[in-house]
Amino acid sequence: MKKVAIYTTHSCPYCRMAKSLLKRRNIPFEEIDVSDDEQFETLVDRTGFKTVPQIFFDYELIGGYEELSKLDEAGKLKKKLGEV
Repeated sequence: MKKVAIYTTHSCPYCRMAKSLLKRRNIPFEEIDVSDDEQFETLVDRTGFKTVPQIFFDYELIGGYEELSKLDEAGKLKKKLGEV
């Protein structure tokens, strides 16, 4: 199974929804809080996006909550993670 990392901030409702979806599906994840300006700028430099959450499966950016939710709704989330 691929490693899941989710970059979040304290005040982000989409971050909470993404974490909730992952928990409901029993998918372990590492949360990286980028509430600090310097950490956030490092993430923006890496991806070019100024939004959170940013969700990675291993080193692949899959997007944010909407993309995660679409994968789940289509029944493709576990497959994308390398589970069958």
